[in-house]
Order: sequence, then structure tokens, then C-alpha cells
Amino acid sequence: MMPLSVVIPTLNESRSLPLLLADLGRWPWPMQLLVVDGGSTDATATVAHLAGAEVLRSGERGRGQQLLLGSTNAREDWLLVLHADSRLHPHWPAAVSTVINNPCNSSQAWTFNFQVDGDRLMLRMLEQAVALRSRWLQRPYGDQGLLIHRELLAKAGGYRPLALMEDLDLVMRLSRKATIRQLGLPLTTSGRRWRTHGVWRIAWRNARLRRRWRRGEDPVQLANAYAAEPVSWRTRRHSGAVAAPAPNPGADRNSPPPDPQTG
Repeated sequence: MMPLSVVIPTLNESRSLPLLLADLGRWPWPMQLLVVDGGSTDATATVAHLAGAEVLRSGERGRGQQLLLGSTNAREDWLLVLHADSRLHPHWPAAVSTVINNPCNSSQAWTFNFQVDGDRLMLRMLEQAVALRSRWLQRPYGDQGLLIHRELLAKAGGYRPLALMEDLDLVMRLSRKATIRQLGLPLTTSGRRWRTHGVWRIAWRNARLRRRWRRGEDPVQLANAYAAEPVSWRTRRHSGAVAAPAPNPGADRNSPPPDPQTG
């Protein structure tokens, strides 16, 4: 048997979570399914319970706190961390089981290939850029998933309860301890925001957030900036808006934007 702990941080994900849970149902061996909720006001917890998941309530908002809570409560040796709006490839059980069945692989971390749903050329270019960054800079981020042995996660220092950039923070420490390899299968993330607001517009904003984080700015302030919706060029033309609107916590809870780490 090859038991696995799966950790999924959620915040109002009742629409996307059932699809990911269906993908996870392909795993033929024991699985501990941990859904760590950050205060959803929709049916996320109900969906998770119906799928047999353990639902943990995070006392604080922020994916860093949720991932810390989930990884702390994981019982199995191998952890698979996924975002709730992800879709797994049908052959993911074979790829993951091949890794965890070899004891030598416990000293390495593993991620999927970044893929965005949609057929725009800009999305394909973004995927190629992320592939190069992941391979040569050892910088895969949360929307690529993370398969890691609990001992290696502890050696790297684990997740920190950051308001933002928790994935970048971990992989920077992890890449100094181990090689981060690719599983060879895509993990598909929702492309709605990329299509609505523009690939390079969002990528540029996310790059600025990363740069500010590296300079030592408060992650809470960065999280507030992250919550602000980017204004699409179409919105600019019709409304005459010059700057992005102020953060709208309600809108952010119901429809989180793409990761600032991506791009």
C-alpha cells in the first residue's frame, strides 16, 4: 500500500472543489484528505465532508496558516499539497505512486507542470516561461502542487504562517536542501482571471508583489494589494478608470485571483 496525505487550503471553493475531489478519487490506496478552510461562507465544508475529508478550521486567514495547519495534521509520510481550483491529470496516481514507491525519492520534492485552461497563445507562452523557471531556477509555486516527504518538509523548515508568498518562501528554502523535480504531468488551474484581465498585466502585477516581498515589505500589506482586482483594459476604456479599485474583501473571498507567485 502507498498511503498519502492530501492537503487542500480552501476559501469559498464550493464550485471548484468537487472537481478536484473527483480527480483525487482515482487514488486506489489509502488517503488522508485534509481540507483546511479559511472561513468559507459557502458550502465548501459540506462538499468536503461529503467526500470523506477531514475539515480543519484555520483560526487565521491566509494560505500560509492553512498549509501550516494542514501539514502539521498530516499523518502519512508523503504529502500532496494542492490548490482547490486545480484539476489533476487522469494518470496522476501512476506518476505519484512511482515516486513514493522508491525510498530514494524521499530526498527530493516533486511538482506538476503548470497549465492554464484556455486556448490563447499568451497562456501557452506563460506556461513555457513557468516551465523554464521551475526547471532552471527551482522555483515552482503553489498552483503546480507539491509532493514532498514529511521529513524533507521538516528539514526545509515547513510552511510559515505568512499572509502571502508562503509558497515562494517555502521553495526558496526547499531548493537549498533538495532538488525539486517534475512529475511529468500537468496540473491545470483556472484561467478565468488571466483571460479577463490579461496574462501579462497580471504577471506584471504579481512580479511587483514578489519584488516587494523580497525587499522585506509586510506580507499583510502585500496581501491587501493582492486582494485588489486588476483593472482590465476593457474596463479602463469604458469607465475611464486610471487605477485599480480598492481591495474588496467580499469579492476576493468569493473569487480569488491567480497566485502572485505565478508568472
